[in-house]
Amino acid sequence: MIVSLGAALISLASGVTANDRLQIGTLSFAPCELSQPKSATTTAAWCVPFEVPENRADPNGRKIALKLAVIGSDIAATQDDPIVFLAGGPGQAATETWPSIAPALQSARRYRHVVLLDQRGTGGSNALRCKASDAAADADFDPAVAGAQARRCLDEIKAKADPRYYTTTDAVEDLEAVRVALGGVKFNLVGVSYGTRVAQQYMARHPDGVRSAVLDGVAPNELIFGGEFARNLDEALKGRFALCANDKACAARFGDVYKALYETREKYRAAPVPVTIRDPQNFETKQRRFDHNLLDGLVRLFAYAPESAALLPLVIREAAAGNTAPIVAQAEYVVKDLSDGMTAGMGLSVVCAEDADLIVDAPQDKSLILGETMVAAIRAQCEAWPKGKRPDDFHRPIKSDLPVLILSGQFDPVTPPRYGDAVLKGLSKGRHLVAPGQGHNVIGRGCMPRLVKRFIEKLETDQLDAGCIAELGPTPFFLDFNGAAP
Repeated sequence: MIVSLGAALISLASGVTANDRLQIGTLSFAPCELSQPKSATTTAAWCVPFEVPENRADPNGRKIALKLAVIGSDIAATQDDPIVFLAGGPGQAATETWPSIAPALQSARRYRHVVLLDQRGTGGSNALRCKASDAAADADFDPAVAGAQARRCLDEIKAKADPRYYTTTDAVEDLEAVRVALGGVKFNLVGVSYGTRVAQQYMARHPDGVRSAVLDGVAPNELIFGGEFARNLDEALKGRFALCANDKACAARFGDVYKALYETREKYRAAPVPVTIRDPQNFETKQRRFDHNLLDGLVRLFAYAPESAALLPLVIREAAAGNTAPIVAQAEYVVKDLSDGMTAGMGLSVVCAEDADLIVDAPQDKSLILGETMVAAIRAQCEAWPKGKRPDDFHRPIKSDLPVLILSGQFDPVTPPRYGDAVLKGLSKGRHLVAPGQGHNVIGRGCMPRLVKRFIEKLETDQLDAGCIAELGPTPFFLDFNGAAP
């Protein structure tokens, strides 16, 4: 049977049958369960396959089915403008990432549905998933390895997809097609990390389809992905380590952490060492090579969140002392967790079409953590990867009169607060909040969920009372493996 929105949401609480349908616009949704990698936990939702041309210039060519889901609001009196969650990466799928973002939007979705569309090339939308690349350690930036992985990845997916048509621009038109099919509703966009690029591109090309936008960890339109990775990480590390220098216990225990990091890095650049570890998931014995590249990748990953960043002084000291096995094992676990949620092929389609040819060499970054290694790896991958088209105005700074709330972490190692300041300049109804002591993506931290709810409900920017974010702060540094000082 076909049920109304209100009735459908009531039945979500009481149990639905396979015959129940949720009709929104021209789309008829059926009950479904959303899963996530490495978890038996599922989320009740409404799903419908959404077919689009792979190449819109050839509507009679190959079609791809996109995975589209709706998370119902908590009450029957639902507002007509849904929340649309835009996942990060590039390479994450909205339906798979939803459980991690759901707590942050729990209050905001009380009166609104949440629309989840796996971006083409991810999740259930003809994922460009490659065993060769998705299993690769993010900590390994060797250009030769990266280029070979890209070529193997292309061989794996070329029978089912043309990578040229999996760009942000293609995804924006998919999202607009969904909006039209839903009855021409207006979206409240919530973009996280790379999802902020999708949000800005959608706002620029379909402003009439947007009611509001929340940009968490914003990447400005004018940003060239990859070009500032080394600088941004170095600035975040300096900020973090300055906190240690100003803390008596931390300073006494670790001294100059920034200096120690670079000394340790040079030690393993000159003399890499073999490491035997137990795989953190299956406990099999593995051999790895601990060198400066692996240390660089580990430091980068740990810098993303305040909890893992609090371990960095201890991790660096242990590495300097030669105790690398626990560090490598931790890196293996973190990398596998990330790679399970990423789709490497889709990420290459985005970066190679939109950014790679615009990256400018930065000799001043050569001596930094990451240095030129990530840029070299990106270039090596994109030499092998087919490239889609980039609109001439793709990197034009956003200018909009729409209400926009920008969120940044004080020590974000990839999208620092200055990016939020840059985007704010083009927004007449914008507000930028910087969360003290935090890293990448802060929408779920402290009182942020309450502020996001208030913003989406009232469209307040200057009037939004955000004083509560002052209660946030960094996680105390681990002085040893038992934690911080009591």
